Amino acid sequence: MIGHLKGTLSAKQPPEILLDVQGVGYELLVPMTTYYQLPATGEPVSLWTHLSVREDAHTLFGFAQEGERRLFRTLIKVNGIGPKLALSILSAIEPDDFARYIEQESVNQLVKIPGVGKKMAERLVLELKGKLTHADGTAAELGGLAAAMAEGGDPVDDAESALIALGYKPVQAAKMIKQVRQPGLGSDDLIRLALKSAL
Repeated sequence: MIGHLKGTLSAKQPPEILLDVQGVGYELLVPMTTYYQLPATGEPVSLWTHLSVREDAHTLFGFAQEGERRLFRTLIKVNGIGPKLALSILSAIEPDDFARYIEQESVNQLVKIPGVGKKMAERLVLELKGKLTHADGTAAELGGLAAAMAEGGDPVDDAESALIALGYKPVQAAKMIKQVRQPGLGSDDLIRLALKSAL
């Protein structure tokens, strides 16, 4: 199993990145919390990884902090939550906030996460309450933008595409971006503000 990769960031388009490790290009899906910490393309990067194996696909997920990966692995053990939904949860909410909502049984906050309905939120509380106290010891280290995304595409289109990839419907993604759109904002800023406003 691949547990960690260190190489050069070749390309990034949320939530996907391409990491060159000694001439081998690894495609990874990363939560937005990790994406915000990525350097510019061409710069070195080190990520914790989780390999998801299914009959029809092998998908590699990357995380800036080991605590993020630990929470991701905790989430995919919950009945009904697959890797894509776990990635969406990590992208929509900071790990420490998620843990707090679980402990406080804040179902109303959890259902604001894309893909999480009331039944799923209740299941998350039931299965995870009391288990997340130490699930993300690095929560305080997360967040903060490292570098702007490489120029090339339209920031609004890129931001909408990223939200759709994270589980939002196209109309919903367009509406979220429209609400936070401001001149001069890059796609990563738009995504961050849209996700923040959704909670």
